[in-house]
Amino acid sequence: MFDIDKFIQECDSRIEKKDNHKAVIDILSRAVENPTDLFSYFGEPTQGGIQKIYQSEKFSILNVVWTPNMTIMPHNHNMWAAIGVYSGREDNIFWRKLDNREHGKIEAAGAKSLEKHDAVPLGSDIIHSVINPTNKFTCALHVYGGDFFETPKSEWDTETLEEAEYKVEHSHKIFREANKRAELDLK
Repeated sequence: MFDIDKFIQECDSRIEKKDNHKAVIDILSRAVENPTDLFSYFGEPTQGGIQKIYQSEKFSILNVVWTPNMTIMPHNHNMWAAIGVYSGREDNIFWRKLDNREHGKIEAAGAKSLEKHDAVPLGSDIIHSVINPTNKFTCALHVYGGDFFETPKSEWDTETLEEAEYKVEHSHKIFREANKRAELDLK
């Protein structure tokens, strides 16, 4: 059975000793090895969204459910992250800033598909966008090396690739719209 209090304590202890993007990978890997336990704790998803599990200045834990066929714009975290997928698949496109360009434009620099049981670290300077290319919900635990909700971040417009201030409300809107599309697809 997944024990959220133990998970938080193990992350806290590890981050206390080693505060970087690889600090909690083994803890996260163990958690996503047992999706049934995670579903017992979080429930089967019925819609996409961001669920805050733990938040402090030192680290944050989120349960992220990507709606079927959903895409989220390029964004950064300005802190390290560790992502563990426990169902479905998420395709990450990694981006890099272009030098000497106005509006902080970016270009694609690589990609990585994450599947059930995958856990990967992301450095604090990573810019990525996420796609759930499947017709099912994709679920992932995210651990961030800081206060996810209070740390300033950037997002990039999907058409112009120009940088703007990241707003959590914008992400929530994208999830709401994706959930509406998914509901229509089920009808």
